[in-house]
Amino acid sequence: MPELPEVETIKRTLNQLIRGKHIDHVTVNLPRIIQRPDDSEAFAFLLQGHTIEGVERRGKFLRIKLDGLVIVSHLRMEGRYGLYSSGDPVEKHTHVIFHFDDGTELRYKDVRQFGTMHLFASGEEFSNPPLSKLGIEPLDDTFTLNIFKEIISGKKTKIKAVLLNQAYIVGIGNIYVDEALFRSGIHPERNANTLSDAELKSLYEAIIDTLSESVKAGGSSIKSYVNGQGEMGMFQHSLRIYGRKDEPCDNCGGPVMKTVVGGRGTHYCPRCQPVKR
Repeated sequence: MPELPEVETIKRTLNQLIRGKHIDHVTVNLPRIIQRPDDSEAFAFLLQGHTIEGVERRGKFLRIKLDGLVIVSHLRMEGRYGLYSSGDPVEKHTHVIFHFDDGTELRYKDVRQFGTMHLFASGEEFSNPPLSKLGIEPLDDTFTLNIFKEIISGKKTKIKAVLLNQAYIVGIGNIYVDEALFRSGIHPERNANTLSDAELKSLYEAIIDTLSESVKAGGSSIKSYVNGQGEMGMFQHSLRIYGRKDEPCDNCGGPVMKTVVGGRGTHYCPRCQPVKR
């Protein structure tokens, strides 16, 4: 967490909150959050006086665009942004503060301290890690059924592992992989190269539909996720398989099972998602 729908929601919220704001100075309380440059003081110095032009998303990463610079931010498991007044008390685990010249502050809070920030000259971010290693966007027009088949076909690994691999398709994390596989009736441990054309088409449509519906609902608030205004997403109320161990399946009424695939907790229905067709 957060996954593509949540990061997309945060992106949209931050565009409402911080676009056009001018950075007076930056405070870094936890230097290891700053991955590029390797000096957090240089990071803060380079950002002084710049204006935020907008926020974009690439996979699970935020691209905070400034005049001539780009911050690539990954929230990892617990990272969150919020806009505050400079007079508001600074909460525990607030690691980076962008002080604006209008008296407001964008604060980055991260209890687990796994989040990262990289600073690039505009345009350089795409040819350097971490963005240079990413695959295709599943909600982009370039993500066609034929492209999806090319990605999946021939891979002998389990289909869930393929879908979680950000080098192939970006942004589909554990929640939405489980949901898409359930909707398409595919067992998460099926080898990718065993899927028929009909199954691939069903899975392709399920991925797009699931992500689109979650974006519309503001994402899924599992554990601590909120958007930049502190609001919860609502798609968790529409989850049909994820997090529902031992509950009755929406389709057949049988119990939802949980196992581990590729080190990730995995929910599925053994009746609706048989191991073999």
